[in-house]
Amino acid sequence: MASPEESWNLELGSNIKGSSKEIRHGRTAHNISSSSLRKKSDCAIVSKVRCSLLRLILANLQEVVLGTKLSVLFPVIPLAFIASFLNFGTPWVFAFSLIGLTPLAERVSFLTEQIAFYTGPTVGGLLNATCGNATELIIALLALRQNKIEVVKCSLLGSVLSNLLLVLGSSLFCGGLANIKEEQKYDRKHADVNSLLLLLGLVCLMLPILFKYSTSSTAASPGGNPTLLLSRVSSIIMLLAYSAYLFFQLKTHRHLCEAQEDEDGDEVSSEEEAVIGVWNAFAWLVGMTAVIALLSEYVVVTIEDASESWGISVSFISIILLPIVGNAAEHAGAIIFAFKNKLDISLAIALGSATQISILVVPLSVLVAWVMGIKMDLDFNILEISSLALSVIVTAFTLQDGTSHYLKGLVLLLCYIVIGACFFVLRSTPVHKENALME
Repeated sequence: MASPEESWNLELGSNIKGSSKEIRHGRTAHNISSSSLRKKSDCAIVSKVRCSLLRLILANLQEVVLGTKLSVLFPVIPLAFIASFLNFGTPWVFAFSLIGLTPLAERVSFLTEQIAFYTGPTVGGLLNATCGNATELIIALLALRQNKIEVVKCSLLGSVLSNLLLVLGSSLFCGGLANIKEEQKYDRKHADVNSLLLLLGLVCLMLPILFKYSTSSTAASPGGNPTLLLSRVSSIIMLLAYSAYLFFQLKTHRHLCEAQEDEDGDEVSSEEEAVIGVWNAFAWLVGMTAVIALLSEYVVVTIEDASESWGISVSFISIILLPIVGNAAEHAGAIIFAFKNKLDISLAIALGSATQISILVVPLSVLVAWVMGIKMDLDFNILEISSLALSVIVTAFTLQDGTSHYLKGLVLLLCYIVIGACFFVLRSTPVHKENALME
């Protein structure tokens, strides 16, 4: 007769197994980073509950809600709804909503990984890659619905800058200090692929503003606004590049990812079993996505009021604060692995997320806006696109030799600080004015 713990495992579907390489390949760097923040659940108490339905509910609550070190932040989520319902003040609603997104983003990664155990490596990898930056995509779509195009642009730009400079810089800096007596090394092949895609995204983002200032007339052509048309064409090109990247990663060159993860030993293999059933995971995923949508709605609606109340610009909140708080779980995971001298994972987290934002979320936002009848283009202002270009170039130079030390991380962090300071001093500049920087 099976023991209570064996029955628990059978009930939750954790006996589902596959080949180790297939399971590992279904995991992305985003999932691996989140796994560093998870807590191993003790099933002894819950397994003693006699009612099977109640036992299943408690088991899911334990794994999904309490199975993360960020569970202490879950009480902030109802505070956001209470603050909105009782009209505590929009800055409080904004702050609670922004903090509440942090554990939810980590749990979405956990749930997509659980579903990936049942769907196989290819579908699982595609699911994980698509949901890796679900929070940013939801915020962008909700801001588009309210026609806040500049908020969309700034938040997505901030996510790329945060991953390239803050996350990667912190990882290299902390990892270099923790392993100061030895030279840290990483596999350049995967980093080179992401750097190449980031450069492609940069080209597509720079062309509209270059085209705008290279033409003598800004009048619309017979076919419509040429800058808008170029932006939509560039967005389609970027989505094609992302599709090719997924095919490259999941099919033709999957050995690059497998080799990277095989080096991680116990860190990866310890997560090779599902802990909840596929339909339970799907139900939780739908529910948490709905909560993320509600909190994101609060963030989008209250961002201007928070900006006015705190005396800082919407651009600074969108470019600096939103990415830092919203991606805190992923950032922490990258730094933890850098401490453990596993820079391949840290680089995959930072560069992979930046690449996904650049060539998936940004062009997808443009095309969704097109469907919604909103004229969103890729015409970032000079300061924004210059910050992005310099960040990509500095990052590419930093990663060119396959070795790392704390000074490289410090340089990236200082670049991020000076860019943040630049947007902070623009607090009196309206972010929605096209030519505000030229006045």
